[in-house]
Amino acid sequence: MAYKMIRDPMTGAKVLRRVERFAPASAGDSFTLGNYDPTIVRPFTFHKAGEGVAAQGGGYSPAMNDAAQNAVLQLGQPMIQQVGGSANFNANNTAQGQQINVVLNNVGLNTKLTIEVAGTLTQAGAETLRKTQFGLGNFFSNIQLTDLSNYQRVNTTGMHLSVLATLRRQWAFGAAFQNDSPVNLGSNFPVCNQPAVVTAGQNFRMFFEVPIAYSDFDLRGAIYAAVTNATWRLQMTVNPNIVVAAGADATNACWQSDGAGVGLLSNVNVQVYQHYIDQLPRDKNNMPVVPLLSLAYNYLIQNTSPTGLAVGQDFPVQYANFRQFLSTIILFNNGGVLGRGNDVNYLGIQVANLTFLEKLDPYMASLKTRNIIGDDWPPGMYCFDHRRKPLDTNQYGNTQFVLNASTVNAGAYLSMMYEMLAVQSQAINAGSLASQ
Repeated sequence: MAYKMIRDPMTGAKVLRRVERFAPASAGDSFTLGNYDPTIVRPFTFHKAGEGVAAQGGGYSPAMNDAAQNAVLQLGQPMIQQVGGSANFNANNTAQGQQINVVLNNVGLNTKLTIEVAGTLTQAGAETLRKTQFGLGNFFSNIQLTDLSNYQRVNTTGMHLSVLATLRRQWAFGAAFQNDSPVNLGSNFPVCNQPAVVTAGQNFRMFFEVPIAYSDFDLRGAIYAAVTNATWRLQMTVNPNIVVAAGADATNACWQSDGAGVGLLSNVNVQVYQHYIDQLPRDKNNMPVVPLLSLAYNYLIQNTSPTGLAVGQDFPVQYANFRQFLSTIILFNNGGVLGRGNDVNYLGIQVANLTFLEKLDPYMASLKTRNIIGDDWPPGMYCFDHRRKPLDTNQYGNTQFVLNASTVNAGAYLSMMYEMLAVQSQAINAGSLASQ
C-alpha cells in the first residue's frame, strides 16, 4: 500500500499519508458537494497553509474532509466534563422506573457520553439475590440520545450498549484482566463491580458508553454542539425490574431472588460525562474547522423485538434501507430460556435473490465471536460484525437477518440490536427498522 510524506494543507506540518486516501488540496481548489444536504454541510475552499479554510463558495470533497478531521484531531483539545449535577435516589426502591433527563452542554465537537451508576442493594427479608446473565447491563431498560435537530441517534437498552462497548473494543468493557506481573496490576478499584450473591447490603457500580461518533479517530456521526439556538438531551429509564422473583424470566433483570422478596435498592447515583473536542482550529474568517461530510452522518444505535418464530421455519427480519449496518447483535429469548446453541438450526444474513452472505450454525457463529472478543457472549446471544464490509442496504437491495429455530417456546422473541451509519438527510425519509 503506497504512502508518502506530504504537507498538511491545514497546519503546514509534514505528515505521512496513504496516497489513495488523502490527496492534499492546492490553494484555491474548489470541489462539488455532490448529493449532501447543503443545510447540513457547508462548502468551503482550501487556502495555503497558515491561512486555514474559508467559507466562500466552492465545494467539498472527501480529501478536504480528511484534512479537516486530521486538523481537528491534531489541534483540538479533548475534554471530559461532568454534565450538571448527578441524579440521586436515596430512599429504598425509589429509583426503579424513573426517567432521568439530562440536557447536554452546547459545547465543542462531541464524540461520546459515559454514564456512571452506583448504588446499594440489600435483601428485604431472608431472600438470596443472585446476579443474572446480563447483570448490571440491564440497569437501564432504555437509553435515548436526541440530537440538536430532534433526531433520535440512540434508542436502545443498557444491555445493548454494554455488549456493544465490548464488541467495539474487542475486549470486555471496563474489565480488568489477570496477569502474573510482579507489580500489583489487576482489579484493585470497584470500577464495574456487581456482587454475584447478595445476602446483606452490597455496593455496586457500572459504566455505560453512549457513542456519538464512530470512534475517537473517525468522526463520522460527531455532533458539533457549540450553538445557541437548539438543545440536545439524554434520557435514561431505570429498569423497573432490577430484581425479579424466583420463577420469573430474569433475562432483562440485574438480579434474581430465590423467593418472593426482591430486595431493597437505595443510594442510587447517576452521573453523566460528556466527551468532546474543544478549541477547534479556525479558518481565516474565525469559523471553526470541522469535517463536514463526517458530520453529515448519524451514528445510530437502536433495537427492536420481533416475535412470531416457528419451529423449523426461516424467520426473517428486514434491514432498513439507506443505512450501512456495522454490527447486528441478536438475543434469542426462547420464552425465558437462553439456549447455548441447542435451540437454533442456523442463522445468517440474506440479500436479494435469497443469497446468503453468511449462513452459520450457532457454534460457528460463537466461534466468530470468540475470535473477535476472546470470549463467548452470555447464552442466547449471537453477533454478526459487519465492520470490515458494512451491510449497505442500498447496494444489496432486500437485506434481512434470518434465524431458523429448532425449538420455540411460548413467548419467544428476538432482541435485534443494530449499530449503523446513515446520512441524516437520506435516513430521515427512509423506512424504519422492522419490529415484527
